[in-house]
Amino acid sequence: QVQLQESGPGLVKPSQTLSLTCDVSGGSITTNWNYWTWIRQAPGKGLEWMGAISYSGSAYYSPTLKIRTSISRDTSKNQVTLQLDSVTPEDTAVYYCARGRGRNYSEYLRTGFLGSWGPGTQVTVSS
Repeated sequence: QVQLQESGPGLVKPSQTLSLTCDVSGGSITTNWNYWTWIRQAPGKGLEWMGAISYSGSAYYSPTLKIRTSISRDTSKNQVTLQLDSVTPEDTAVYYCARGRGRNYSEYLRTGFLGSWGPGTQVTVSS
C-alpha cells in the first residue's frame, strides 16, 4: 500500500519560494503509470490541481500556476518536490500530494482518479 507524506515550512513570507516534499513509501515513484500530483485547497475554496510528475519524470503544470511552479523528483530518496515561487497570501492553503494513474498523460487526466493521498500540510503565507 502506497503511503504519502507531505512536509515543509508551515509559514512562508510573501515573495519567497515555497518548497514542499512528498515522501513516498510502499512503492517506487518510478513504477509505471504513476503520476505524482500536487493539489491544494485554500480556505473556503475547492481543490485546485497544481501539477504532476510522471513515473518517467515528465512534469505537467496548471496553466494558471505554470509560471511559478516547478515539480521535480529524487528517485534515490523516493521523493517528489513542489516549488512555488513568489508566494502571496492567496497561496495560503493545505497542500496535498496524491497518486494518479494512467498509461499516458491524457489517460491520467481523463480518469481523474487519485487513489492515494497524503494527509496534507498547512502552508500560511504571511509577513
